[in-house]
Amino acid sequence: MNRIKEIPLFSKLSDKNVKRLEAISYFKKYNTDEILFYEGEKPGILHVLIDGVLKLYKTNAKGQEIYIHQFVPPALVGELANFENMKFPATAKFVIKGEVLKIDFTKLEKDFFKNPEICMEIIKSLTKKVKILSNVIHQEMILTSEAKIAKFIVEHPNLFKTVKNIQIAAILNVSPETLSRTLTKLKKEKYITIDKEYNVTILNKVAITALYK
Repeated sequence: MNRIKEIPLFSKLSDKNVKRLEAISYFKKYNTDEILFYEGEKPGILHVLIDGVLKLYKTNAKGQEIYIHQFVPPALVGELANFENMKFPATAKFVIKGEVLKIDFTKLEKDFFKNPEICMEIIKSLTKKVKILSNVIHQEMILTSEAKIAKFIVEHPNLFKTVKNIQIAAILNVSPETLSRTLTKLKKEKYITIDKEYNVTILNKVAITALYK
């Protein structure tokens, strides 16, 4: 029960409601590269990411992955498919191992959607998804490879010590060689430093931000 109440979405629930929520949900751990759900799969479960890093992507006609977004906890994942009763529009895969709280959506809707705190958190999450879509369009249609990498560094510097460069390259839809070459360039120009443990330190945030804004 304490674990559920530690999740911001449910932190204001009474102990009685936490127990009700506990009865319709369960925690599940996932390994690196394991799929949470596939594009085209029917929903029914509300997923709350509580640990790990999750990549959301679509697959084109050639079988290539088109990166959409990466989630870090805490985050609702795939909730729009549940609300619209539509198939998941993308695949969610773990970049590093993690854990998810899985909730029976039908029972959650029936028992909890009259709670204003939960409704507000869900509205906030859906608003973030609109921003994500806007960001994807901007990133894939406008930004250069260098700009995409610079933006990722500013927004997610800590991921470099937990996610391999080849995985980051896949997330950004750039080649590993392009990622390596750009990181070397940014270090040479003293925009960033990267130590032996892959901790990224931004030395000139104004300059690196200017690469994508």
